[in-house]
Amino acid sequence: MSEEFYRIKRLPPYVIAEVNAMRAAARAGGEDIIDLGMGNPDLPPPDHVIEKLCEVARKPDAHGYSQSKGIPGLRRAQANYYGRRFGVELDPETEVVVTMGSKEGLASLATAITAPGDVVLAPNPSYPIHTFGFIIAGATIRAVPTTPDDAYFESLERAMNFTVPRPSILVVNYPSNPTAETVDLAFYERLVAWARENKVWILSDLAYSELYFDGKPTPSILQVKGAKDVAVEFTSLSKTYSMAGWRIGFAVGNKQLIAAMSRVKSYLDYGAFTPIQAAACAALNGPQDIVEKNRLLYHKRRDVMVESFARAGWEIPSPRASMFAWAPLPPALAHLGSLEFSKQLLTHAKVAVAPGVGYGENGEGFVRIAMVENEQRLRQAARNVKKYLQSMGVNTPAANAG
Repeated sequence: MSEEFYRIKRLPPYVIAEVNAMRAAARAGGEDIIDLGMGNPDLPPPDHVIEKLCEVARKPDAHGYSQSKGIPGLRRAQANYYGRRFGVELDPETEVVVTMGSKEGLASLATAITAPGDVVLAPNPSYPIHTFGFIIAGATIRAVPTTPDDAYFESLERAMNFTVPRPSILVVNYPSNPTAETVDLAFYERLVAWARENKVWILSDLAYSELYFDGKPTPSILQVKGAKDVAVEFTSLSKTYSMAGWRIGFAVGNKQLIAAMSRVKSYLDYGAFTPIQAAACAALNGPQDIVEKNRLLYHKRRDVMVESFARAGWEIPSPRASMFAWAPLPPALAHLGSLEFSKQLLTHAKVAVAPGVGYGENGEGFVRIAMVENEQRLRQAARNVKKYLQSMGVNTPAANAG
């Protein structure tokens, strides 16, 4: 009997889990850890959404099996959202499926459309499911950059010219997790034209669609004419409505991909708990002031974090979207590498961040900082970081002034 399983052998140890285990142990020991590692919203969902959950959960007939592709009302609500937000018309019957978060959706679609040996183009660095969802399904990954520039399209062309078999799927994620990079509609127009010419499916992860700053709304790839011929897009209620633990997301777009995904899901699950789906309808159909409120809150946190960390001696580029900052290691400590730096920051500054190498080899030299603590805690984190940097002999603004 073999104790080596094919798919498990293709999954390396989860680097970020090392820091998570250290954080958990420190907290269990009574230490006050400022957790900026996991993108876990600290805000509650809207009251009316929680009330709808409770209301439907009290109904005797609400506790049976649901529908794996999502209840009709929720699929209609998502189609209406795309109409309002992006001006995109969707058929809720054939172009929308409800997922248990975008992570499960990506994994289910990978299972549905990937054969062993298929080549998938995925960004590096990237959120792990963008690569490992396909690795689990038996595919081979060819990395492409995250930077949306000419070098990005040059890498796509090289991949098509020098990869056997030719890549059949491209994963994109803007606003990017972890790098927080954004794109405009012109980028998607160029990308759709490339995909149509090369017969490549595009899977777009738009989980951070509503967390944009500086008055620049993030576009959807489906706004491009003809995009539904080649693309499916994933969204989530996790960050928009602070409903991460509810596990509700969507895949929308190309009918063939949606049908394949729905068929696989019909074998794997019965869908999310019906009261949760009803509450998700309330989120999408109800008052939307919470969306703007959360956006402004994260915007303010971003400004506080960037300013206070800079005063502490750590310059962090200001993200244009998402709930993350992609921060290069302080130059004087770059030799430590992202994992060791994250461990030291946790041990000596009581601040948890995510090591960049956990998002792919091109993430080395960076850490991801999640803006999931309030402004007071972000300033406290900066003070702790400053003490740590000074203890490591790093010149900080105060030290220079002295």
